Amino acid sequence: MSIFSKEFWAERDVELFIGKLLRYGVMISCAITLFGGVIYLYQMHGQSMAHYKPIPDDLPFPGVEYYLRELSTIIPRVLSFDGAAIIQLGVCVLIATPIFRVAFSVIGFLIEKDYMYVVITLIVLCIIIANMLLGLH
Repeated sequence: MSIFSKEFWAERDVELFIGKLLRYGVMISCAITLFGGVIYLYQMHGQSMAHYKPIPDDLPFPGVEYYLRELSTIIPRVLSFDGAAIIQLGVCVLIATPIFRVAFSVIGFLIEKDYMYVVITLIVLCIIIANMLLGLH
């Protein structure tokens, strides 16, 4: 049975597919993050002790390195097996998983010809994407 057939969407297969999409997205994200964590510990901190120093209350949280803040700078570092970048890619996959679920729901509602839910789901998708692209720094 094709994913784009009416029979697929008429049955409860779409809910099962979306459930699998979410489950596999989280599992893949966990695997990427775990792999990145192992690489990170091996490369940077396998032999050293952690030295924690308190951050004064009047200073903002320093955050992560600049190259870990954008996908365009993460990917080249992932290809060079940078552990922190691999961990960040795992986080990006985790964030993308429910977004793919919403996008897949739009396709499902289009095939079902339920146009009111297509519009509502597209509005939700646009809000999510706008917040990602135009979010405050």
